[in-house]
Amino acid sequence: MYDIIVVGSATQDVFLQSSHFTARKDASSETGKSEVFPLGSKLEVEKIAIASGGGGTNAAVTFGRQGFSAALIGVVGDDVIGREIIDEMKREGVQTDFMQKHSDDLTAYSVILVDKSGERTILSYKGEGQHFNVAKVPFDKLQAEWMYLDSLGGHYDLYVALVTHAVKNNIKIASNPGGKELAHGLEKLKPLLKHMDIFIANKEESAELFGTEDPRTYVKGIISISDGPKGVTVTDSEEKTYKAGIPDSPVVERTGAGDAFGSGFVSEYIRSGSIEKAIQFGTANASSVVTQFGAKAGILKKGDWGPWPLVEVF
Repeated sequence: MYDIIVVGSATQDVFLQSSHFTARKDASSETGKSEVFPLGSKLEVEKIAIASGGGGTNAAVTFGRQGFSAALIGVVGDDVIGREIIDEMKREGVQTDFMQKHSDDLTAYSVILVDKSGERTILSYKGEGQHFNVAKVPFDKLQAEWMYLDSLGGHYDLYVALVTHAVKNNIKIASNPGGKELAHGLEKLKPLLKHMDIFIANKEESAELFGTEDPRTYVKGIISISDGPKGVTVTDSEEKTYKAGIPDSPVVERTGAGDAFGSGFVSEYIRSGSIEKAIQFGTANASSVVTQFGAKAGILKKGDWGPWPLVEVF
């Protein structure tokens, strides 16, 4: 019996920071800005960092460092990077017996271009992360108090199977779905959302999924919606609302901040049952992560606390 089983992605991340990466306004870009550098040139990189990433491994490390017994289900290639990711999880106290290893592709890989503001552009090769196989999930061994569902590579059948297993076995569900899960749309996700004890998304993801509708119509439990530097809004099943901003902290690079908040929130909620403390610890975890390169270097250990944001309750 585990405290929590995490299901999600595993990648190798390479961070490159250069003063030659320039952000410019660009009306044709979906974000309103583009990262620009001259084509055909050779540019000097001032900073490089190599670390594991992916929502599954990032969340699992938070739970491991917070002292929970955690297991991870993800997919890696039968290659050097895949083996190193599994070894790292073991060093972090995360059980990896349920990891899937395939030899027909490479472990997922990302190159992250970081500009001086800490914003970044991610070049992502999904690799083996696309090949989650529901038939290889040992459901008979998945016994836990909680299940944390992150990005599943868009595999709807896997999402359904995991939620069904959790409901049948009285496992509480927290979900921070990836873009490919959200792309299935509200009609397909409605039967799953009604079983979520905690649903985590950012403002853009929530708008994409729910449009102008109230998420509380579909999610039975706690709903956490983050809005970048503007902070987070959380509502509970009794329609009480909690709001918190983001403490001032130096931002080196933002990769993994969302994973750190989500897993930090769930960690503290499991421990104390307090939404206010969960927001505070999730925010502290995310605020620590953005001060260092990589999604894991700044993840807090048990007993560590960064700045506590003020939480307003309505």
